[in-house]
Amino acid sequence: MKNFIVILLVFSFNFCFTQSNVLRLNLDEEGTTYIKGSVRSMFWARYIDMNPGTMVNNEALANDIDFSVRRLRISIQSQITPKLYFYSLIGGNNINNKTEKDWRIRVLDLNIEYELAKEFNIGIGKHAWDGLSRNLVRSSASLMAVDAPLFSLLSVNKNDDIGRGFGIWAKGQVGKFDYIVSLKKPAPYGVTAQEGVTDYALNNPKLRSSVYVKYEFLDNESNKTAYSGGVGSYLGKKKILNLGVGCLFEPKMTSRLINNEEIFYDFKNWAAEIFYDTPINTNKNTAITLYTGFYHTDFGLNYIRNVGANNYTSDGTSFNGAGNAFPMIGTGNTYFFQLGYLLDKNLLGKEKFNGQLQPNIAIQQSYFEALEDPSTVVDLGVNWFFKGHSNKLSVGYQSRPIFNENTSGALVETDRKGMAVLQYQIVIN
Repeated sequence: MKNFIVILLVFSFNFCFTQSNVLRLNLDEEGTTYIKGSVRSMFWARYIDMNPGTMVNNEALANDIDFSVRRLRISIQSQITPKLYFYSLIGGNNINNKTEKDWRIRVLDLNIEYELAKEFNIGIGKHAWDGLSRNLVRSSASLMAVDAPLFSLLSVNKNDDIGRGFGIWAKGQVGKFDYIVSLKKPAPYGVTAQEGVTDYALNNPKLRSSVYVKYEFLDNESNKTAYSGGVGSYLGKKKILNLGVGCLFEPKMTSRLINNEEIFYDFKNWAAEIFYDTPINTNKNTAITLYTGFYHTDFGLNYIRNVGANNYTSDGTSFNGAGNAFPMIGTGNTYFFQLGYLLDKNLLGKEKFNGQLQPNIAIQQSYFEALEDPSTVVDLGVNWFFKGHSNKLSVGYQSRPIFNENTSGALVETDRKGMAVLQYQIVIN
């Protein structure tokens, strides 16, 4: 692995100084075949109102400030021939107070794809291609909110690797239709079945299948990589109006004991969504981005999972657990809404104002079987683009619910906590 990283860095150095600061080397005069690289990192400074009972190194914390690297990505990709495409991505998430001494870079994607026709491409390897939603296979490089809608990564870091896994796929564009069909073998993971608790089954994982189809009313989005069709905001560069539907299925993924007998549940999900992104005033470079989606997720009876992004804490006395975790994923229905507006490039009347601002809002409202009340999470933010998504500063505030059992044993919302994030993203490509 160390040798691989050194090779990538040497490639990047050579590209920077031999290709006019673009990490690309054409393999023919026309540039139809090439090799190119990319390096991206997202840096966080954060304030967290901690969940009740949160601990760090045996010290109770009501709130805290931390600094971290939320994501690191280094990619090498190559159009080896006009039909054969290679893609690799190494990196990882959450280099924080808890992981900084033992964090390791790892291979996230490593795959190859062959184009039989524009309408039909096939690929194999470790990949992120999945059906269900554009948010399940989204570009973290072009997020509109400070962070991704993590609820859509349904089994993240359980039987997958940050949403990736080994498998095959077929994809293509047929006129205004864009489709992906994916088949993956999940990683072995599970826990010993418990009475009355649904969790991942301790068995041989079955094949996971998924399908996603979208109709593109205006401009077509790229489907070159698993992430190019999941752009969070185009910043007025395209006119997009898409209607997408998808489904994802894995047999016997979870289980629980009922009267000491292990009962297995299939993982069954479907989603429908609309994505709209268009310039408003081309002279001022204003634009609007809108997303709304419905997700039906079924992990089995009353499954619920608390997740906290970039969490470095432990313990916790509420149902949420430690740090910034909240009931994010589970059996039930989720509605997700996101809206952003790219403001005038001549903001405040200054013709050379350094960059553009994009205020945005995101709302996740989930009705999970295991909870009496809905789990509602609100994210408010502003992006300051110096050079598009390649060089941007973002600030965001997230309000999350705290759940506890009431006197009858039902899980209800009893409080709300907040988290503020200042993020800087830099992309070299």
